[in-house]
Amino acid sequence: MEPSHEPPRRRTHPTGFSFGGTAAIVTSMGVIVGFSASTVAKGPIVSSLLIVALADNISDSLSIHLYQESENLDGRAAFRATLTNFVARLVVSLSFVALVLVLPRSLLAGVSLGWGMLLLGVLSHILARARKVSAWREVAKHLLIAAIVVVVSRVSAALILAYVP
Repeated sequence: MEPSHEPPRRRTHPTGFSFGGTAAIVTSMGVIVGFSASTVAKGPIVSSLLIVALADNISDSLSIHLYQESENLDGRAAFRATLTNFVARLVVSLSFVALVLVLPRSLLAGVSLGWGMLLLGVLSHILARARKVSAWREVAKHLLIAAIVVVVSRVSAALILAYVP
C-alpha cells in the first residue's frame, strides 16, 4: 500500500471530549450500579473507578491517537483530541469518585444514575445542536443506550454474585 500524499486534515468537531466524556459517564454508571448489587465497601468501587479513569483511559486515548494518525489527521489536532479525551474522561470519572466518597451507600446508585444521565443528556444536546439534528431524539437515543448498559451491568453483577463463590 502506498503512503498517502494528501495533506494532513484538521478536525473541527469535539472528538476527544465527546468520546472521553461519554465513555466515562456510561462506564462509571455501570460500575457503580453493578457494585450496588453487592455489599462491597466503597474502597473497591473507588478503586475500580480510578483503574478505569487511568488505565482504560490511557488505552482508549492511545487508540484514538493511532486511529487519527491513520486517518492522516494533522499531528497537533490528533494530539489535542487525544489530550482532550484523556482529560475529559479523567475529570468526569473523578466526579463519580467524589460521589462515592461523599454519599451514603443507600443513595449512591440513584444519585450516580441521575448525575450520569444529566451529564450525558447535556452532552448529547450540545452535540445534536452543533450537528443541527433533533436534540430530543439524540438525547433520548443516548439515554436509552446508557440505560441498557446500566441494566446489563446490574444483571451481570447479580448473576456473578449468585453463581460465583
